[in-house]
Amino acid sequence: MNSKVKWGILSTASIGTEHVIPAMIKGEYCDVQAIASRNKDAAEKVAKRFEIPRAYGSYEELLLDHEIDVVYIPLPNHLHVPWSIKAIRAGKHVLVEKPVGLSSEEARRLLDESLKHPELKVMEAFMYRHHPQWLKAKELVESGMIGKMRTIQSSFSFFEDNPESIVNKKEFGGGSIMDIGCYPISLSRFLFNAEPKKVYANIEVHPEFKTDTLATAVLEFEHGTSAFFSSTLMPDNQQVEIFGTEGSIKFELPFNPMADKPAKIWLCHGDQQEEIVFDSCDQYTIQGDLFSLAVLNDTPVPTPLQDALDNMIVIERLFNGD
Repeated sequence: MNSKVKWGILSTASIGTEHVIPAMIKGEYCDVQAIASRNKDAAEKVAKRFEIPRAYGSYEELLLDHEIDVVYIPLPNHLHVPWSIKAIRAGKHVLVEKPVGLSSEEARRLLDESLKHPELKVMEAFMYRHHPQWLKAKELVESGMIGKMRTIQSSFSFFEDNPESIVNKKEFGGGSIMDIGCYPISLSRFLFNAEPKKVYANIEVHPEFKTDTLATAVLEFEHGTSAFFSSTLMPDNQQVEIFGTEGSIKFELPFNPMADKPAKIWLCHGDQQEEIVFDSCDQYTIQGDLFSLAVLNDTPVPTPLQDALDNMIVIERLFNGD
């Protein structure tokens, strides 16, 4: 059995070139062998930068490469499901960026297609879930270290007013909820290990872009609540604090901890506060290696595709007023 999985990258999008590809190259079980772009020069430029052996001038060409085992898809949101399905039909395992698609209907199509090919692994790339700080936080919650978890408060924002930015293109699946609000939704479902009974949202829509630029939401679960805001027209910010009947957990950088510095969370219990420090690591490397191991060992992926569909359903409920 090979000790590494051969990866192909579908697109030269910045999430791939700035974060995922450099991280995968460091992986123990990842071997990035090819990259594709609709612009051959762009693909060759990235291939040269990262010493990737093969560059293709179309996505179709990469899918025809029989040496590629897994395809990573960092394309714009509206292309996630179509190209994931094409990759599956080409016999490739698929790691597709979040959110999985534009709608729950799209997500169901992808899930249904994946079920026709049980030999292939398909997963949504919510990298934060694989970081040790989140595994520890979930462990602390489930072990009762903060008593019964009652509510989560979180936020995620950045400022981008360029009309040409993908995040400001409604037809591409732009907007704050799809781009970053999906994180607080995901983490809430992850920690409560349940789906919300009710959701409420106040959504501000840009007059020109027609995308949501500020969303303030509450998710109501059977045993607690989660409140968050997401914005694409506010300063850079990311916060998560988990409150229980006997304590709380707070993150330094919940979603994008720096790969070259230790991550920190704080466990508060009464008047005591414990700082928990995690060795520096790259959550994208961990994600790539875990997916590769699932391929190599033919074991389930860390996060089943059903979870991507369930997250998409909550996103739709927020937009539709439940």
